Amino acid sequence: MGKMINKPLVLTYLYLFIYILLSSGVILYNKWVLSPKYFNFPFPITLTMIHMGFSGAVAFLLIRVFKVVAPVKMTFEIYATCVVPISAFFASSLWFGNTAYLHISVAFIQMLKALMPVATFITAVMCATDKLRCDVFSNMLVVSIGVVISSYGEIHFNIVGTAYQVTGIFAEALRLVLTQVLLQKKGLTLNPITSLYYIAPCSFVFLFVPWYLLEMQDMEVSQIQFNFWIFFSNAICALALNFSIFLVIGRTGAVTMRVAGVLKDWILIALSSVIFPESTITGLNIIGYAIALCGVVMYNYIKIKDVRASQTQPDSIPERITKEWKLEKKSSDPFLPSKGSDNNGGRNGGNSPTADPTVDEEAPLVPSSRFYYAGRTQFKQPF
Repeated sequence: MGKMINKPLVLTYLYLFIYILLSSGVILYNKWVLSPKYFNFPFPITLTMIHMGFSGAVAFLLIRVFKVVAPVKMTFEIYATCVVPISAFFASSLWFGNTAYLHISVAFIQMLKALMPVATFITAVMCATDKLRCDVFSNMLVVSIGVVISSYGEIHFNIVGTAYQVTGIFAEALRLVLTQVLLQKKGLTLNPITSLYYIAPCSFVFLFVPWYLLEMQDMEVSQIQFNFWIFFSNAICALALNFSIFLVIGRTGAVTMRVAGVLKDWILIALSSVIFPESTITGLNIIGYAIALCGVVMYNYIKIKDVRASQTQPDSIPERITKEWKLEKKSSDPFLPSKGSDNNGGRNGGNSPTADPTVDEEAPLVPSSRFYYAGRTQFKQPF
């Protein structure tokens, strides 16, 4: 009996370790490739297009050649009204996010990413998928104050890099809300492979225009030596991260992913200061980020509490944990809530769910709403 319990537990921790390793690795790898002080490939749009082209090609092989998964029934109307706008914001978020690496440190970027719940909440309220609530608004205010303090304490503060990162965060928030509003209402179910298959090529096309206008001529003039193995390994890491998240959320729930994400951020801040010595971390940075993190934790707590309050839980705590774990194991739909959890059209009075703001921006092709819906049918909460 002990072995039966320990084996899945060990696998879960192994998947979490792989997720944290890959997520941190992809961010540090991108910074190393783009930074003029290291590999010196200052073309973030080109790097993003390489990721999109590689991911789209792998997805095509898995679906059309090896037939690992079947393609969904995609109509032109759904593609034009859903996939295209989502891909546009997805491409924008990656473009702006990767460009920020040229101007600000990895540690400061992770601190700015604490604004993700704020951006998602504002976007959800504007799109009428969530309601303005005092308790959530106060938490968002705490997060914002923390980020401002952290920014004030940044020694190498750069307004251009900060603007790029914040713009990328809001582009990602729009993508999350659009995913919830458009794809879910159409009843479209996408797993990580099919989402890569449809979204990556479209994002590649969107990135072509800014690449042609902003980077193509500079690449010709600078005569950059293209190292195939560097870019190939970088693209593989980015692709592997997408699948590692899918493995983790298949074995755990949204709460575990949030904890893993927070742990990953702290590890990344510490690692980046060691690997990139020029990124100095000040005491004010840490204090500001800690304040922002408190706001994020409280926001997550409110969302979980709202969901639990709407459910009756007569079982004892051990029985409830067992049932929640089994339900998490059964969750396999990465885009849609279960039928039983969406009888109210995704709304529950003033506690309507919003897209999950805890998505890993390095792997947004994995439907981030899965982070919310993986736990929604069990403990109701809210990339």
